[in-house]
Amino acid sequence: MSEPRRLEVLRAIVEDYVHSREPVGSKALVERHHLGVSSATIRNDMAALEEEGLITAPHTSAGRIPTDKGYRLFVDRISDVKPLSAPERRAIQSLLEEADDLDDVMDRTVRLLSQLTNQVAVVQYPHLGNAKVRHIEFVLLAPAQVLVVLISTTGRVEQRVITVPQPVTEPDLMDLRQHFLAALAGTPLSSITSQLANALATVPAERRRVGNSLGHCLEQLAGINREDRMVMAGTANLARSTVDFPLTIGPVLEALEEQVVMLRLLSEMEQDARGVAVRIGRENPHGGLSEASVVATGYGPDATAKVGILGPTRMDYPTTMAAVRAVARYLSRILNN
Repeated sequence: MSEPRRLEVLRAIVEDYVHSREPVGSKALVERHHLGVSSATIRNDMAALEEEGLITAPHTSAGRIPTDKGYRLFVDRISDVKPLSAPERRAIQSLLEEADDLDDVMDRTVRLLSQLTNQVAVVQYPHLGNAKVRHIEFVLLAPAQVLVVLISTTGRVEQRVITVPQPVTEPDLMDLRQHFLAALAGTPLSSITSQLANALATVPAERRRVGNSLGHCLEQLAGINREDRMVMAGTANLARSTVDFPLTIGPVLEALEEQVVMLRLLSEMEQDARGVAVRIGRENPHGGLSEASVVATGYGPDATAKVGILGPTRMDYPTTMAAVRAVARYLSRILNN
């Protein structure tokens, strides 16, 4: 059997099974695909593919379906990830650009990706290890009440209303804002404490008490850790795929609910040359995901946080990979802006 034809037969079986959910027979392959050989030759090719563990018969006298190994070979042979259509790209861009803040961006991202793929979409919050201070804002709400806002380079916005120990004027508050901004702009959030100490040491004595309160609040805002947080959407899509989970979707739902499982899996997934990472079935270390596939890619300033989808192994991999990659690209652009 020729190698190219074997791959062509495997590709045809995967594509037919993904779209029909029905085991694929040699007669159907001959009728639907221009393979240029007889049904008997296709049967021989299928027997060889089955011997290699790439396809299997779900029950006697049925057609064949791909195995995890078969899906893996199919995915690895996708030479290039096709781009999304122009209307799809415009929809992604307009939806994400309308977001108000980072939480809204994350929420819109998973809802959009879930709709594009009909799978469960997940996104990690941007990693904060390399995040830096982009902007600081102090807003006077009352003579001794201030809204403190800290914006990081990842697009994260944290804010808190505090009561300062003495009344402060608008000009004094603006001076303090300029003082802190000059000292902290570009400082990694992880090392903001030492920089704050230096900044506080040079605050004029008459503003020192207010400055200390503002500085303490900035330190707290910088320490809010959202690195181990993710958002997901589309779990209802799993319920519509119960036929793809012969045992039960319970373990899959449990793995999704245990965010630590998904976060660990996403952090371990390494992208290939096409810019995506794919884990198929039993390649997933968590037993509950042995009948699921995960497609993900990095995004953001350092591309360490991941956005992706989880669904049954019987999924449209080329389209899913394209959607994940496109959404990640727009997400990075939004955050960078």
